[in-house]
Amino acid sequence: MSKRQKRFQVLSERPVNKDGFIKEWVEVGLVAMDSPYDPKPGIKIENGKVVELDGKPRQEFDMIDTWIADHCIDTKVAAEAMAIDSVEYARMLVDINVPRSRIVQMSVGMTPAKIVDVLKRMNMVELMMAMQKLRARRTPSIQAHVTNLKDTPALLAADAAEGAFRGFTELETPVGVGRYAPMNALSILVGSQIGRPGVLTQCAVEEALELTMGMRGLTAYAETVSVYGTEQVFVDGDDTPWSKAFLASAYASRGVKMRFTSGTGSEVQMGYAERKSMLYLEIRCVMLTKGAGVQGLQNGSISCIGVPGAVPSGIRAVLAENVATVLMDMEVASGNDQTFTHSPIRNTARMLMQFLPGTDFIFSGFSAVPNYDNMFAGSTHDTDDYDDYLVLQRDFQIDGGLRPVSEEDVIAVRNKAARALQEVFEELRLPPITDEEVEAVTYAHGSKDVPDRNVPEDLRAIDEFMKRGGNGLDVVRALAKHGFSDVAGAVLNMLKQKVSGDYLQTSAIFDDDFVVLSAVNDPNDYQGPGTGYRLEGERWEMLKNIPQAISPEDV
Repeated sequence: MSKRQKRFQVLSERPVNKDGFIKEWVEVGLVAMDSPYDPKPGIKIENGKVVELDGKPRQEFDMIDTWIADHCIDTKVAAEAMAIDSVEYARMLVDINVPRSRIVQMSVGMTPAKIVDVLKRMNMVELMMAMQKLRARRTPSIQAHVTNLKDTPALLAADAAEGAFRGFTELETPVGVGRYAPMNALSILVGSQIGRPGVLTQCAVEEALELTMGMRGLTAYAETVSVYGTEQVFVDGDDTPWSKAFLASAYASRGVKMRFTSGTGSEVQMGYAERKSMLYLEIRCVMLTKGAGVQGLQNGSISCIGVPGAVPSGIRAVLAENVATVLMDMEVASGNDQTFTHSPIRNTARMLMQFLPGTDFIFSGFSAVPNYDNMFAGSTHDTDDYDDYLVLQRDFQIDGGLRPVSEEDVIAVRNKAARALQEVFEELRLPPITDEEVEAVTYAHGSKDVPDRNVPEDLRAIDEFMKRGGNGLDVVRALAKHGFSDVAGAVLNMLKQKVSGDYLQTSAIFDDDFVVLSAVNDPNDYQGPGTGYRLEGERWEMLKNIPQAISPEDV
């Protein structure tokens, strides 16, 4: 081997060079935003019906084209919307003098190719400006993953309590063993309401079980209903836009908030990208979601992030898909989910796209556990990054959703969560949570610090709980009986919300008093400097006073 130049040798060992990169490969869809095979914008309407979409006549429509044409595109505004020059419309997205209402009114008259044509003309800063203006809810927020390798219930409850206490408004858990799902859901339900009453929880598993848990009051929302941008990927999953829309209505009719999930790169990853750009296929997903009447979408590539992350302009496409979602007047849970890089610099840069302008959920999966415990294959940020994140909020005077906390308070909420779940398990005839477990999870960093449980016994017991019709009211009664009346009241309130349905509105979360904040009563009113959400007042005083900051009185 020839002698190395030492700077290049050092650079070759940098973390970023452990990442995977590929030059554009259009034939398999490895192109971010502008494939030569993307269709040109166009529409024809006859007697109020779309008969041609982006150059394709109706007789050649696949099921996604049909769905978009019949259920998403508003033919009353289509002619006007399609006639707007793409550059002019892109400028409207960032123009503070053009109201958001005007922009979203026109978006539903556009075809997928037209929206791609608009978004690809915007650079990163312009896309962030559009996001700041177009997000549905005025107040930004953040969602977390709460998981662990062992499916240890007391640890889940403690981590959920800490996560809710730190400021996450939604908590999501999966399972290592599928049959653990109801126990995991029960655990984070109890823990979340101790950390802060009103935090929404979900358990990401197979949809029939997920819907069952929602109906029984063990979960409050769902978002793992995946949609795709090519017909063959749908077919491989035994799904159609119609089946997904039916499932969405099933959740909503039972009072369970839900959103779809999609992301650039999924079609490439599954081998059916049809030579189209990732962004074009993702816009089809966004429009499919809008047509289904679903109030929001989790996108930002999510579990496919390594695919756009490997091609030029791929991370720009990720932000563009987020903007497309709010452009369609839906809530966006904007990714920053699965990890995709070895580089801490690149990792932070990817997050800033949503952090700086703010989104409905800046993260759809900040890991509220150490990454080795994250059953979603690891997140871009985890518990070890809390302090860095708080400092970034302070540096930029930006509300990223989290707040400073004291060690003593975190110990207290973790311990209370474990003790409360201990009593619930006893009352519901589930395998006991020992005092040793309570002590361990109170102070644990992760599952490496807690004892193992008898997995077969746990699974037998939770199966029996489900067979006998166990539900959220059983949890309420158990908490009230054993002295946790405040937590019982919070869980009961969560059950009541399924009856009122107020939190089924677009971009809905609960504040500390169980008041819904949504696009209806907390609409984004950004129209330039001095407007929109501003980090100020009591909230700013709290966020800037991180524990490690030296007080003048101490000097």
